[in-house]
Amino acid sequence: MARMKYYLVAGEASGDLHGANLMKELKARDPQAEFRYFGGDLMLAEGGTLVKHYADMAFMGFIEVVANLPAILKNLKSCKQDIAAWHPDVLILIDFPGFNLKIAEFAKKSGLMVCYYISPKVWAWNQKRVLKIKKVVDHMFCILPFEVDFYNQWGMQVDYIGNPLLDAIAAFKPAADFYEANHLPPKKIIALLPGSRNQEISYLLPDMLQVTEQFPDHQFVIAGAPSFSKDFYEQFLGDKNIPVIFNSTYDLLTNADAAIVASGTATLETALFNVPQVVVYKGNNISITIARKVVKIKYISLVNLIMDAPVVKELIQQDCNPQSITAELDSIVNDADCRAGMLNNYDKLHQRMGKPGASAKAAGLIIKYATE
Repeated sequence: MARMKYYLVAGEASGDLHGANLMKELKARDPQAEFRYFGGDLMLAEGGTLVKHYADMAFMGFIEVVANLPAILKNLKSCKQDIAAWHPDVLILIDFPGFNLKIAEFAKKSGLMVCYYISPKVWAWNQKRVLKIKKVVDHMFCILPFEVDFYNQWGMQVDYIGNPLLDAIAAFKPAADFYEANHLPPKKIIALLPGSRNQEISYLLPDMLQVTEQFPDHQFVIAGAPSFSKDFYEQFLGDKNIPVIFNSTYDLLTNADAAIVASGTATLETALFNVPQVVVYKGNNISITIARKVVKIKYISLVNLIMDAPVVKELIQQDCNPQSITAELDSIVNDADCRAGMLNNYDKLHQRMGKPGASAKAAGLIIKYATE
């Protein structure tokens, strides 16, 4: 096989994680592989050339996107130019649909093979985007069981590969000395996962922190996003002595008794680690109002979407306040029946998710399609 050039585009922390695992599996099958990408530190650790870090790209919400439009357009232009100049054998787009579908359109016109790893959530809103995806994406790899039927309804064949989070968790080796290494007292932990974007953290962390005094038998620990420094978090902490731990989220979840989690990939990770959780989400009021009009799904957390049931409590916008968070957290920490019920549903989630191997399956299919 000739030396293959792979260009990947990931625009947030979860995409960086999945991109890194995919690169590892591509290298295992194609040792001469060359990589160039928009991504993050985890992808960089796998080698190749990092063109732009996702920390400069992640904007969430309708209003926020409009406010940052010049930066987004500049990123789009530079990405297109870099792809055209390097001319990869395969373009691999990872989630991040607002940006990546525009890149797919450009790449398709340029005659490049377009693989989309982790489907955009087109089932959530504006389902007609599938018609565009059919035109600009050659191969779609889905990681949620219900997505295959959804695409089939629109006449598009896709590959279901399982979920790459299972790979990441299977590869994880817990630290033996988590408490000691992070200078934590021997108390039960409630993990705070306020997200990986500036806007998420700014909206959610203040409410999370107001809950901490209500649970004196527990200590709270914040999972720091790798793209921020400790100083960023300290602006919210004030005089609260709550540790921020970076690059150890899985270790934190391994040791957590419960968690408050920003809606997103982390809700599924928390469930797969069997940690009872409260899911929170808050954003710009106008963005949320628009989202409620266009979004077509019953739930926002991946756990509830996959199970099609309210397994975890979702507190959104005005419902996301210290009083409600405290009440829900109290239930999963102190109500044995409530806690057991959630853990029982997590067992069913594990069964539905299947086995690890998504990254390996995706890598095998990408190479197969690229060499056919």
